[in-house]
Amino acid sequence: MRKLVMLLLLLGLLVLLGGRTENIAKEPASSKNSSSSGSSVNIDDDAEADVNEPINEKKGSAPQEADSSSVKIGDPKDDAKDDDSSSQTASLENYSSEEIEYARVWAQLGPNQEIDELNIRNIPPGEPVNPNIDNSAVYPDRVIQLSGSRLVDGSVTYRGNGDGTIHVYATPMRWEAPPPGTDDKELQKDTEDILNNTKLVSIEPRDGQEIISLIERLVFR
Repeated sequence: MRKLVMLLLLLGLLVLLGGRTENIAKEPASSKNSSSSGSSVNIDDDAEADVNEPINEKKGSAPQEADSSSVKIGDPKDDAKDDDSSSQTASLENYSSEEIEYARVWAQLGPNQEIDELNIRNIPPGEPVNPNIDNSAVYPDRVIQLSGSRLVDGSVTYRGNGDGTIHVYATPMRWEAPPPGTDDKELQKDTEDILNNTKLVSIEPRDGQEIISLIERLVFR
């Protein structure tokens, strides 16, 4: 009887041990994964830093430069054109009204525009039209004579009216001495005809580089 009891206890112990082994074998895989995933949660320090850092500041990446194509810059040629057109007109403000007048008169009436210098001669009232004769008619008003540096450049002799118009005299640039035996009255009449047959001309209010260039070549005699 005692042996039977011992046998039953042994069988019960085996049953208990077998059940324990079966429970261990049937343990859920999720518990294993959770334990193993616990170790995988530890992200590499560098990877974590990359996640938190801005894209442009990642380690090993060069800072991005601004796209030059997106920057709107005005065309320098257009600016130059605008500056050029405005400066040409504005630059006349640096010169006197007389200087501008001389240049405009020559630009419109000068026989030769390709001159080295533009000579200005002020002729006061009472000056003889022809200084080479004694009985010459005299200018009743102040007149201006414009001329180049050469005879071929020609000349323009005029009286300004102060309203954008001038009276032009048909005065030669240089008077030649009259031939011997020439009638003095005839010579005098020639000078009077010059005074009595002036031509009224309206001067165009030009500006720009052409006028500036002439002003810069003015020479006062």
